[in-house]
Amino acid sequence: MPKMKSVSGALKRFKVKKNGSIKRGAAFRSHILTKMTQKRKRNLRGPKVVASVDVSRVKKMLGCA
Repeated sequence: MPKMKSVSGALKRFKVKKNGSIKRGAAFRSHILTKMTQKRKRNLRGPKVVASVDVSRVKKMLGCA
């Protein structure tokens, strides 16, 4: 049986941390940032963690599970 292919778009967007949680980037950070407040932009800056309900779905796309 051939190997399962991972979703290449998911590989670019997610990284699995050592503790098993999945790191992701924040949305709404690409363009039209002038109308956004500094506080909102600052809160979107750092890495985020994928919600627990979506972890199994993302791991399946990455080929982890």
